[in-house]
Amino acid sequence: MSDWNKSSWRLKPIVQNPTYPDPEALNKVEDTLSKYPPLVFAGEARDLKKKLADATEGKAFLLQGGDCAESFAEFNADNIRDFFKVMLQMSVILTFAGGCPVVKVGRIAGQFAKPRSSDTETQGDVTLPSYRGDIINSIEFTEEARVPDPYRMLRAYNQSAATQNLLRAFARGGYADLHEVHKWNMGFVREGAVGERYRDLADRITQALQFMEACGITSQNSPQIRETVLYSSHEALLLNYEEALTRRDSLTGKWYDCSAHMLWIGDRTRQIDGAHVEFLRGIDNPIGVKAGPSITPDELLKLIDILNPTNEPGRLNVIVRMGADKVKEGLPPLLRAVKREGKKVLWSCDPMHGNTIKTSNNYKTRVFDNVLEEVKNFFAIHKAEGTYAGGIHLEMTGKEVTECIGGSERLTEEDLSDRYHTHCDPRLNANQALELAFLIADTLKEARGNV
Repeated sequence: MSDWNKSSWRLKPIVQNPTYPDPEALNKVEDTLSKYPPLVFAGEARDLKKKLADATEGKAFLLQGGDCAESFAEFNADNIRDFFKVMLQMSVILTFAGGCPVVKVGRIAGQFAKPRSSDTETQGDVTLPSYRGDIINSIEFTEEARVPDPYRMLRAYNQSAATQNLLRAFARGGYADLHEVHKWNMGFVREGAVGERYRDLADRITQALQFMEACGITSQNSPQIRETVLYSSHEALLLNYEEALTRRDSLTGKWYDCSAHMLWIGDRTRQIDGAHVEFLRGIDNPIGVKAGPSITPDELLKLIDILNPTNEPGRLNVIVRMGADKVKEGLPPLLRAVKREGKKVLWSCDPMHGNTIKTSNNYKTRVFDNVLEEVKNFFAIHKAEGTYAGGIHLEMTGKEVTECIGGSERLTEEDLSDRYHTHCDPRLNANQALELAFLIADTLKEARGNV
């Protein structure tokens, strides 16, 4: 890494990057952020990497999920609590029903920037710069709101710090105690098939805990019962922000991006000679790279060599996002090439981004059955190739939104207008996320018994 430093990305071609009209203000914000405390610690990132190494070997499973893009307007403790709650529920389902340790990573406390398919947006006869996430500009369709503002990075940092603080309190302060599993059941998943199945699972966990207590294993002497760890992650899109929060670890001398435990490169920014690949190759966090339908085996192998040159298990997560209709054709050649070269990567499935459609009433949505089909195909392909399906990557929320159609709630296009709150992409609501977790758990249990 002698040819890398945390600013070397500035010498590379860059895409999806905002143009700030006031360079002096941008420099001032970057300097301010560089002096702020880290949001996460290097030791926590190392711990996550060890757990992801287990997932790489099929000994654990990665659950990564959260908002498509966090917003300033919806920042409050209830939303953070509800997200944490549904992540706990999903992890319990996958752990207990799937028989597998689960590594929990949230798309939270930093997921503010979004890549866009076009630099501009047109409404009527007015064309303005695209909304790129609250860390860059505002969603309001006005000329003033769409100007990139560097001071938004400071607000994103402060919101991320508060979010991290609350998540740590939930994880360590008793809220995650397995004895509270019944209380995690949010109101709108108490009814129907998903609620009934969750209650049955909670009853079985309670019985298991009673047996363990009879054997002397309690939450007082076994912290694993009362505490958990939720790691943070986001797409490393706005490199000005990421560089400012990158620090050299005093114990190892290695560089860590302390804005999150895990960062990933999007499908639109994975250019081999690009700025985003250049930046992420030099940090020692566990990292990910999205692999869409256009990626070739040769391109992926080159990325792996650049991003994980020492072939370290747990370092690199290949997040497949091809779509239910393309994954059968696109994934097997990638698996075979990586297996042939002996590369150690974690394979996870993003069944959201390749399954986005526009409805007749002009809503962007995802069909639950298509999401499920891509997940099933992902597992089936890994089973056929003798490799491990190591994780799932979801855009989801703990809120009672109506943004994805289908599922046991049978949401339709007409229902989307009821509670369509997302700033960017449609998310699974808590009921849909839990339903998917049960279906993944069944598939995971079968796969673990046969691989």
